Amino acid sequence: MENLIALLVAAPLLGAAVLLCGGRRLDRAGHWIGTLLAAASFVVGVVLFSAMLGYEAEARTMRQHLFSWIPVEGFQADIAFQLDQLSMTFVLLITGVGTLIHIYSIGYMEHDERRRRFFGYLNLFLAAMLLLVIADNYLLLYVGWEGVGLASYLLIGFWQHKPSAATAAKKAFLVNRVGDMGLSVAIMLMFTTFGTFAFGPVLSATGETSEGKLTAIGLMLLLAACGKSAQVPLQSWLGDAMEGPTPVSALIHAATMVTAGVYLIVRSGAIFDAAPDAQLAVVVVGAVTLLFGAIVGCAKDDIKKALAGSTMSQIGYMILAAGLGPIGYVFAIMHLVTHGFFKAGLFLGAGSVMHGMNDEVDMRKYGGLRKYMPVTFVTFGLGYLAIIGFPGLSGFFSKDKIIEAAFAKGGTEGWILGSVALLGAGITAFYMTRVMLMTFFGEKRWQPDAEGREPHPHESPKSMTIPMIVLAFGSVFAGGFFAIGDRFTHWLEPVTRYDHGHAPVSAATVTGATMVVLLAGAALAWAMYGRRPIPVVAPRGSLLTRAARRDLLQDDFNHVVLVRGGEHLTRSLVYVDHSLVDGVVNGTAASFGGLSGRLRKLQNGYARTYAVSMFGGTAVLIAATLLMRAV
Repeated sequence: MENLIALLVAAPLLGAAVLLCGGRRLDRAGHWIGTLLAAASFVVGVVLFSAMLGYEAEARTMRQHLFSWIPVEGFQADIAFQLDQLSMTFVLLITGVGTLIHIYSIGYMEHDERRRRFFGYLNLFLAAMLLLVIADNYLLLYVGWEGVGLASYLLIGFWQHKPSAATAAKKAFLVNRVGDMGLSVAIMLMFTTFGTFAFGPVLSATGETSEGKLTAIGLMLLLAACGKSAQVPLQSWLGDAMEGPTPVSALIHAATMVTAGVYLIVRSGAIFDAAPDAQLAVVVVGAVTLLFGAIVGCAKDDIKKALAGSTMSQIGYMILAAGLGPIGYVFAIMHLVTHGFFKAGLFLGAGSVMHGMNDEVDMRKYGGLRKYMPVTFVTFGLGYLAIIGFPGLSGFFSKDKIIEAAFAKGGTEGWILGSVALLGAGITAFYMTRVMLMTFFGEKRWQPDAEGREPHPHESPKSMTIPMIVLAFGSVFAGGFFAIGDRFTHWLEPVTRYDHGHAPVSAATVTGATMVVLLAGAALAWAMYGRRPIPVVAPRGSLLTRAARRDLLQDDFNHVVLVRGGEHLTRSLVYVDHSLVDGVVNGTAASFGGLSGRLRKLQNGYARTYAVSMFGGTAVLIAATLLMRAV
């Protein structure tokens, strides 16, 4: 069975090669080729999963070594794969949700003349993401990590004829490069510290390594995770990335790419467990981003950007859980999987609404769409209930567990983190209820677009609604399925380990408190957006609202501190170069030029001048000799 692991990557990689290099002759069948090869990868994943279940929990790791990539003295890099319970979870999520999004894209991109290229990029992304999660060493993981960055750049900027899309793609690429520097430095530190970058030797040797080195490696890994998973302070690219086609938002910014940072931290858990300062930094980043994204999501009128703020916040929950160590690793991945279902479904639902509303994204110009788009309304509504943690749905089982784990951290830190996670649950209920009310309820607020076309909302074709229905089932049942008998905990525990912690309050108390803040957030949203008419033009709002509309001034901060700071630094360096460096170089050259010019005057070609010089020199030598003897 191990020999099948490479097929996980090979199938979508072949699809990318065929679709991107095959030319226009494949335009009519390109979307089917891409979808079938994505589905083939999913089938291989299911076969490997079935085989894995046949082994004992401690012996389920499969490995496949293809060839030695860089075999030189003192440096060995292999193209080798490792499939265990953690990577298998990601394989099934990536290929399963990825295939559904491919199917959805057949209808969504039906009229795009570059549809074949779009499916080629989707296949390329799947191949890179799969390589990232099944690599058995950090260097090969880095190859997949960069491949994901390239594919996301191509997909975000797919409609590059729009300046906003081209700018968003460039922004995402550049911000992610900052994080990627962290991963590259971490890999170099691993090699100088452990002599290898294979997962097994590195993670097993953490107990024999100084805490300072592990802290440095952990902080660099966290920087990488912040870039890919849009966490503070590298979160500024995610909202702009909504300029890409909606299936891209569902695949990259809900189910897969933005979860790569969570995978990296959980996979490197042994490093963070041995470096408490780095682990604390992970917790702080997750807690801050959890609230940051939720607040931003409350003020956005663009439906996709509201969901982008939500994604940032939910990934913050996962990073927070991953920073709790063995108390939270399992629940970070559990929420990652359930989030993959309901957030992908929400993004596809948003795309369905846009499809029926002439690509309008402003929720203030929606209203009453539940009557015209019943399937979209029901599937989106189930995703909404799942994400806010409605009892019995997926988010209830995964997010509540993270809140419990935060309290179980113990001491003052546990109370602070638990309270932050609890507050985030209330804000989530507020902004998601706001999205539901503005989109599907109330009176219609439709307006003609810039070309004078009146929207005629209608249900999307089956190629779009069927994936939405499947994801809605996952949104409803996945969490409960995982929670029965602690099934998901037992599945991941051999890889991630699990510790119950010491919760100061019972699980029932946490659940009760979560329900109270959930209802409070939903009720506040109803009072503000359900009982009152929603103006088509957004009111000016409070200072916090205006700041949240501008993403809490993150771009303004980056512009002042980084862009202008970089400009001032560059001008300073140019000034130093011109005045000091060039001054020293040019001054030295001028000095020697002047000296040579003066010396050159002594060589005038007149014999009498040379004779006088010789006579004078002889006189000086005789005088010096006589003076020396006299002394």
